[in-house]
Amino acid sequence: MRQPAPTSSPDRPTIPYIVGDGIGPDIWRATRLLLDAAVESAYGSARAINWFEVMAGERAQALTGKRLPAETLLALTRHKVGIKGPLATEVARGERSPNVALRQALDLYACVRPVRHIPGAPTPLREPSRLDVVIFRENTEDVYVGIEWPAESPGAEQLRTLLAAQFGATIRPASALGLKPISEFASKRLVRAAIAYALATGRPSVTLVHKGNIMKHTEGAFCEWGYEVARDGFGTEVVAERDGGSGRVVIKDRIADAMFQELLLRPEEHSVIATTNLNGDYLSDAAAAQVGGLGLAPGGNLGDEVAVFEATHGTAPDIAGRDIANPCSLMLSGAMLLEHLGWGEAAALVRRAIEVTIGCGVVTADLARQVPGVTAVSSSQFAAACVRALPGMGPASASLV
Repeated sequence: MRQPAPTSSPDRPTIPYIVGDGIGPDIWRATRLLLDAAVESAYGSARAINWFEVMAGERAQALTGKRLPAETLLALTRHKVGIKGPLATEVARGERSPNVALRQALDLYACVRPVRHIPGAPTPLREPSRLDVVIFRENTEDVYVGIEWPAESPGAEQLRTLLAAQFGATIRPASALGLKPISEFASKRLVRAAIAYALATGRPSVTLVHKGNIMKHTEGAFCEWGYEVARDGFGTEVVAERDGGSGRVVIKDRIADAMFQELLLRPEEHSVIATTNLNGDYLSDAAAAQVGGLGLAPGGNLGDEVAVFEATHGTAPDIAGRDIANPCSLMLSGAMLLEHLGWGEAAALVRRAIEVTIGCGVVTADLARQVPGVTAVSSSQFAAACVRALPGMGPASASLV
């Protein structure tokens, strides 16, 4: 995995983008405006991004009959990096999630979610700045592989009968059944990436989060494999919390349900989290709520060859096309993309512009409703304010509104 070391990049890379469903067009327009302006602010005319649209989701379904066309996967493979808005997934029916299909097709095995508070953003906590964590969620296995059978289907009944006859398992008739594969290979490469990230960025610990007290041979194995890769792959650079001693990075483990409590009560004790797919899904959304919500949460899906950065929230079809959605998740994911290219100066400008804008009370409706007396701005107005906060791109931050 390339992260966190920056990739080499031409001065004018071609980067595929997927607009996304629902509010995707609204937040993509805002994001593209800020990313292009930040690159210009940082590098003048020396660098620029050649954006290249590819399709996925509902628009792709309407035009090609497929939610994830082969041409989209080919473009992302060829260009090695991309960015996407949210893609719709039906609940309890329909095709499998195009988000999951994309991650598995390109072997984007690590979903990386940095979580920290932006000063001025409303949150339910009194001290949200205490939480500063980067979550590494395994992205290709667990229940997300989609191997399941509906209740009362022939497949479910055959599997139930087999498990009863050969393994003595007692399963109620008419049960829906699913499989939860957790492999040594995927677990170890995910934990290896998390430890390498912690070492490269100076973060003090990696916490392995699991439910190994109950699922001993899947979640429990993930935990033990994590300790193995730490011990065998990093030597004296890391030390297990349970062994004592000293090292540049401390490896710990926590039961998943207890981890939710610790992120609320003792967030400073955790810096990088490595966990399984379902646990990571829950934890990353819950942690985002502590610092203001999914509208402020960036994310990237990273593999050894390709990286796709994305908005971490849903499509919000009820407000689609109204230009009122919060674009920060996709904007901050764009900053991760710029960092991945090795354009750290532009990435820092994106983050700083968002911080200045929110700090001045310029926020979209999702945040404004939490702060008495604040009037919401549109997605495009928020983006314009962020651009004006960039060096050399507009008036002083005090004049954003």
